[in-house]
Amino acid sequence: MTTTPAAPRLKDRERTAILQSLRAGVVPRIGLQHIQVGRKAEVAALLRDLDLAKEGGAAVRFITGRYGAGKSFFLNLVSTVALEKGFLVARADVTLDRRLHGTGGQARALFAELMRNLASKARPDGNALGGVVERWISGVVQEVTAAGGDDARVEFEIATRLRPLQDLVSGFDFAAVLARYFRAHQAGDSATQQNATRWLRAEYGTKTEARTDLGVRSIIDDASVYDYLKLFAKFARIAGYSGLVVCVDELAVLSHRLPSARARSVNYEQLLRILNDALQGSLEGTIFLFGATDEALEDRRRGLYSYEALATRLAPNEFARGDVRDLAGPVIRLQNLTPEDLYVLLHRIRDVFACGDPAKYLLPDEGLKLYIDYCARTLGDGYFKTPRDTVTRFVGLMNLIEQDPSHDWRASLGQVNHVQVAPATSAEAPGASVEEDDDLASFKL
Repeated sequence: MTTTPAAPRLKDRERTAILQSLRAGVVPRIGLQHIQVGRKAEVAALLRDLDLAKEGGAAVRFITGRYGAGKSFFLNLVSTVALEKGFLVARADVTLDRRLHGTGGQARALFAELMRNLASKARPDGNALGGVVERWISGVVQEVTAAGGDDARVEFEIATRLRPLQDLVSGFDFAAVLARYFRAHQAGDSATQQNATRWLRAEYGTKTEARTDLGVRSIIDDASVYDYLKLFAKFARIAGYSGLVVCVDELAVLSHRLPSARARSVNYEQLLRILNDALQGSLEGTIFLFGATDEALEDRRRGLYSYEALATRLAPNEFARGDVRDLAGPVIRLQNLTPEDLYVLLHRIRDVFACGDPAKYLLPDEGLKLYIDYCARTLGDGYFKTPRDTVTRFVGLMNLIEQDPSHDWRASLGQVNHVQVAPATSAEAPGASVEEDDDLASFKL
């Protein structure tokens, strides 16, 4: 194995975020370019999807892999690329209280989380919804007033540009709220502007409250979440963005933590609706990315394959065998990192510790090789199949060396006993399950 060139210098904020996230076993939101390795074919496939969506098309992808294989990292990487290409990106994790379908506010909670985390190139950390609306309205106002128009002309122009939304379900109310936002913007009424933003984030619980504050007779509720995602994707393109990317991680919650088969089924129906719309051309400028474990996808009793219509659409290509891969279908299975990829990853993490300065390396190349040998002894061949534990331990070792430069890393790599890394709180974690009402798993005589 050979060393790789040192990564470019990075900001202290990026360095801290990367190292703290990796030590905790979670994916950093910034600085991903400093630690990205492998996945070239998968990234290329998603780049083609982004180009398609930019031209008005749509795609749905299920990113699958073993627990700790890098699904969340890959989703964040694609999100970063999408932001650079001018897309809006909405991200959320599925939980028992936030899911695709529900009757007690669970779907509305998922939509609210997506909108709270909405990111743009100008606001990559999220909370960009207000800025997106403000930027578009300010642009229309500037354009119309520059041509000599007044407020009435501006409102007419906004209504004209939003007219395509009225072809979609609930499009009239969506346009009415944006028009109300404009009037509040012109009047300096910040309270009404905030109310309009609250409505767009699905934070209104009753129609009465929305009618009192905004004069509209509907709200974003559990039954209309997907319709409003389609509306917002179309508005994103009207507002000058390339489209909308929706990232939903932790689908294993649906398959292995929902307590009943009926609850899973209605959520899978929503997934089927999204998939059908994308395959049939009913979506515009939208990409849906779902993160799931192999088991959450393939389990015939509880996973997506338990829903026959999804099993048919997500079935693998029977001619893609061995090293031959089909990346045109909706499922992208993340391949294992090779030992060489892992070596490059560790090299880049070492670069992050040194802020890209080889003179400040805490561990020589020999140490990287000994560490890989150590992982092979303690983790077996899983050390490169699921890199999360390997990376977490490596950052822990580097932290010790950074705090105490006299620390004998050779002794550590030769003598430290195997310590089980506590699994992250995740529906994907092995053993994470709940009792359900449709199985006799706990039946006793």
